[in-house]
Amino acid sequence: MRESPQLPFADTAVPRPWDARFARRLVTPLKSSWVTPNHLTTVRLLVGLVAAKAFTFGTYGWSNLAALLVVLSNFLDHADGELARISGKSSRFGHLYDLASDALLTVLVFVAIGAGIGTRHSVGSTSIASLPGAVLGVTAGSAIALIFVLRMRIEAIAGKAGTRQATVGGFETEDVLYLLPLVTICNVLPQFLTAAAIGAPLFAIGVVVQYLRVRRPAQP
Repeated sequence: MRESPQLPFADTAVPRPWDARFARRLVTPLKSSWVTPNHLTTVRLLVGLVAAKAFTFGTYGWSNLAALLVVLSNFLDHADGELARISGKSSRFGHLYDLASDALLTVLVFVAIGAGIGTRHSVGSTSIASLPGAVLGVTAGSAIALIFVLRMRIEAIAGKAGTRQATVGGFETEDVLYLLPLVTICNVLPQFLTAAAIGAPLFAIGVVVQYLRVRRPAQP
């Protein structure tokens, strides 16, 4: 759901998030190198897949490691975009590759969290109306996947401004994932998943309404 990194949109009037500014400083030395934004996207994808796998083990130690890897993956999602902007190495394929990686990893992480919780808790102990953790993970992941698809459609109709995220103090909405290590350290991952299973569908409803509003003027 982050700003697409592979297309050179000009959003200079909008304050850039702190992690994007830091990422630009780190990737600036790569501007004229052989490294492309797609390379960083691939690294980000691999890190995210390892994070999802680590969550499936369900132990305290693996969950903390997985949370740190999610933070790294989330940061790399900014790094590839910043490199694309400063180097001019943008492409349509890179744009779609980044979006697909975003959607895949976000869904997998929540499904993996649910699967990991299911290995530690009995059915219903971390659930809404006696739903197991795996079902909560699929619920949150499915809602997030729907959000991704609709935001892509909104961007195709209304442009980048139609999908710009709200920022508070230099942080975007999805930067809440940076708090995931605190969740795992405090051992409240089941509660976090339950909140996601409630919040993600509600947020998806809002995106559906936004999509319908944007789509309506486009009808002949």
